[in-house]
This record gives sequence, structure tokens and C-alpha cells, in this order.
Amino acid sequence: MPKYAITLGAERHRFDTLAGVMAAATPLRSGDMLAGLAAESAVQRVAVQMILADLPLETFLSELLIPYETDEVTRLIIDTHDAQAFAAVAQMTVGQFRDWLLSEAADSAVLAKIAPGITPEMAAAVSKIMRNRDLIAVTRKIEVTTAFRNTLGLPGCMGSRLQPNHPADDLAGIAASTIDGLLYGVGDAVIGVNPATDNSETAIRILDMLESRVRERRALL
Repeated sequence: MPKYAITLGAERHRFDTLAGVMAAATPLRSGDMLAGLAAESAVQRVAVQMILADLPLETFLSELLIPYETDEVTRLIIDTHDAQAFAAVAQMTVGQFRDWLLSEAADSAVLAKIAPGITPEMAAAVSKIMRNRDLIAVTRKIEVTTAFRNTLGLPGCMGSRLQPNHPADDLAGIAASTIDGLLYGVGDAVIGVNPATDNSETAIRILDMLESRVRERRALL
């Protein structure tokens, strides 16, 4: 018998695992469709989001998306989980957590206090039932300031990502896009690429090229 199920209209939607629920609740993406993880329809996506909204947050501590025994990241998350910080929201469902995050009770100080108790899976779950405006409203309460070559995270300031991709992973094309972006002042948050292929050697060549361009720029300063 499916562990997660809901009837919406005259249709019954069933999911055997929490991982299946999380995958189907995600907004439609071509990659998920190719992997066979996406919801079968918009109606099913709404249904599974309703299932997700009613799940207790504690579910994500008792049913791990990736087995503890086989995944080092999962072990790190569980072994370092702060139960005391989690206690403040432990009795909430994902839907109740969403409503609480949007309330005045969840200010910057409170969110910083509970952060060690929220696993990445919990954060991902609540984000799947939130609108873009909800996400913006919550993230405005969270202040994370970092500084390296410049300062990011200051109130009222935006950071930009420069992602100089090329359909054929051509190094000259990626370099040209990088220079073009930098001339527009883009890339203060991060410069990164998504190689067109999954070849590790290609990724290394691209990263080596970007590093060499950075070194050349430093030499000119």
C-alpha cells in the first residue's frame, strides 16, 4: 500500500516514498522530466504539494531521502542536527512551517536561532509549497554577509552571477563571454559554468582557463 496518498477530485494520487513526493512537488523542469521524476500533470503536482504540506517536519528526520549508511552528506546532516534548535518548530507540519516563516513571529533573530535545527530537506520541502513572493519575503529576514574581494549580503544590495556557458564548451567562447560580463560589472557574487557535456576533462579545462584569466587580471592590477 502506498505510504503517501491523497484524493483530489475523483482521482487518487499515490507515492511510495518521501523522495517521490519531493520530486513530484517540484516545479516543472526539463531535467526532471528526462529523469522520469516530474509529476505526471499539473493536477498531480498540486496533489503532491498538498501531501507535502500536511507532512510533519519530523518526517525528514525519520525517513531520509538518501540512506544514512550509503551517503556521507546525509550522515553529516543527521550527526550534526541540533535537536534543541529544532524543538521550536518540531510539532509543525511543512504547511504550518511555511505560515510561521511568513509571520511576524519569525524575525531575523528567531530564524538564526532555529537554523541549526532545519535540515536541507526541510528547507527544500517548504520551498516547494511557497510562491516566489513567499520566498522573497522570508529570505529578506535572513542576513548573511560575506566578504572576500567585495562584500555581499548587505541590505538593499544585489549580487550577480556570471555564467559564461557555451553550447560546444569552446574555451575561446567562454572566455569572451566572461570578459563581456565583467565589462558590464556582472559576476561580483560568483563566476561559474555549466559545461554542455558531463566530461570531467572538459570541466577541468574550462576551470583551468578561467583561473588563468583571473591570474592575468591580477597581474595587471
